[in-house]
Amino acid sequence: MHKTLRLSLIVALAAVVAPGAAFAKSKAEKKRDKILEMREEVLERLFEEQPSAEERIEDSVGYAVFSNVGVNLFLVSAGGGSGVVEDADGNLTYMKMGQAGVGIGLGVKDFRGIFIFNDKDKFQNFLDKGWDFSGEADAAAKAGDKGGQAAGAGNLYQGVEVIQLTENGLALQATLNGTKYWKDKDLNAL
Repeated sequence: MHKTLRLSLIVALAAVVAPGAAFAKSKAEKKRDKILEMREEVLERLFEEQPSAEERIEDSVGYAVFSNVGVNLFLVSAGGGSGVVEDADGNLTYMKMGQAGVGIGLGVKDFRGIFIFNDKDKFQNFLDKGWDFSGEADAAAKAGDKGGQAAGAGNLYQGVEVIQLTENGLALQATLNGTKYWKDKDLNAL
């Protein structure tokens, strides 16, 4: 009877713990949730600052939102981040990004990048190859609510609009950056 009682307790404990374990989110699921939360915050801010951006995104073949932190130390710059791409049908693709460059500068910059694709081939090319090489010159200085910031917009290629929102940080730089975007295998496997 002693063994039966112990076995009953183990079975009861397993019945209570197993459903909780089944509902516990994996590290990848938590990261996806964090990326989607970042996307919603960025879009809310973008639509507040540029109301016409909402219509441009709705009319696009797809858009992407990335969070990036970059460091520039004298002649070398590096950065990294993650984001999500959504096509016109609502399909999501999670991506990573890495950035390296050379140029004169000093600082750290935390920014959000929004890509609006109006060309289907360029959108698909971004998903498949994800490479962007661009020149960059900017100045940003913000700490909390103090300071100024540069938020840029422009076309990388005909049919692709890029908007950059600076979150915080301090940077003064003129760099030539190579940025690689690629699909996040772990987050897309879920």
